Parts: sequence; C-alpha cells; structure tokens
Amino acid sequence: DVQLVESGGRSVRAGGTLTLSCVLSGNTGTTYCMAWFRQVPGKEREGVAPIRVNRDGTYYADSVKGRFTIARDSAKNTIYLQMNDLKPEDSGMYYCAAGEIKASAPVFCRPSQWGQGTQVTVS
Repeated sequence: DVQLVESGGRSVRAGGTLTLSCVLSGNTGTTYCMAWFRQVPGKEREGVAPIRVNRDGTYYADSVKGRFTIARDSAKNTIYLQMNDLKPEDSGMYYCAAGEIKASAPVFCRPSQWGQGTQVTVS
C-alpha cells in the first residue's frame, strides 16, 4: 500500500501565497504519477496539477495556470504545490493523489490512492 500525507493548508488573504506538501510512503514501486486535486462542498473533485514521478511532465488546469507550480523532490518522495496570487475561488480541500498514467486525459494521473486532504481558505 501507498500512504500520502498532505500539509500546508491554512487561511490566507487573497493575493497571498501558500505551499502545500505531500509525502509519499509505502510501496511506491507502482506509483507513476502524483497529482493535486481540490474539492469544495457540493462540487466534484477537480484535478489541479499532475506530475510524473520518473520523468518530466506536468499539466495545469486552466484555472491555476500561471499561478500554481507543481514540483517534486524524488529524494524525499515529496511533491509540492506552490500557489501564488491566490483567489477566493481557490478555497477548498486539497487532496494529494498517487497512481498510474492516464495518457488520454489532460490531468494525466489516474489516482489509486488519496491523502486525507488539507484545507485552503482564501478570503
């Protein structure tokens, strides 16, 4: 099994910055990609940004393109989401996911494991 632990979520003013972290542990041999998703009450969970684990490759949802950056530290089995110029509509529960490549989709990571989430509130 794979375990994911997110951290870094908090309340922040609009225009501010925040960095989320997600640590991957366990049987990581079957993890080919990781990704950040977010969800607000009453709406479906949406993909924000995936990243390949063993090679270069990222994608950003239009809503965050130019403001968010996903990065990985392979030595630490950790991915990050640097969020700049935050807007109230960026508020939500942010989930880290790990899984396999889904090449046909823009958010190219098909999750097989989820973290518990970390709350981001922008006001």
